[in-house]
Amino acid sequence: MINTSQFKNGITLDIGGDLMTIIDFQHVKPGKGGAFVRTKLKNAKTGRVLDQTFRAGEKVEQARLDRRNMQYLYSDGTNYTFMDTQSYEQVELSGEFIGDNTLYLKENMEVQVVFHSGNAIGLDLPLSVELVVKETTAGIKGDTVQGGTKPATLETGATVNVPMFIDTGETIKVDTRTGEYLERA
Repeated sequence: MINTSQFKNGITLDIGGDLMTIIDFQHVKPGKGGAFVRTKLKNAKTGRVLDQTFRAGEKVEQARLDRRNMQYLYSDGTNYTFMDTQSYEQVELSGEFIGDNTLYLKENMEVQVVFHSGNAIGLDLPLSVELVVKETTAGIKGDTVQGGTKPATLETGATVNVPMFIDTGETIKVDTRTGEYLERA
């Protein structure tokens, strides 16, 4: 159990059997009445974000999460297989569970899989990944002056807007949170 004064962004709470991660919180002390804590919580299973208010000093149960470093091995089309780097235990996760993160998974990549009560509830990718540009249109001389972008298909199938000077076969760094081009690798 944790007190509302111990709230921090990223903490996962067990509220009524649902795992909720604190995205944002604010302590409010109105001129009249008792203080309270206004929070934005993200459901770990559905991804829905909701606002919830707690009285100051209220105790809430903190979820016990186990984060394991795992290596992505391969995909059979629908399921993705990961191996624990400590115990060499293999876990299969569905493509639906992983969601858009499949666009940034490369074989042998290290990721963190989040477990609660022995069940996988989340997947944390590195903040950025290096991927090879598989296909893009050729830049036209003079286009780089404007700082424009063009779409590029990466080795994993993801499509990212890249600057005009990037060519097919180059390795680029992509932000996994936003899907944006960061720099050449």
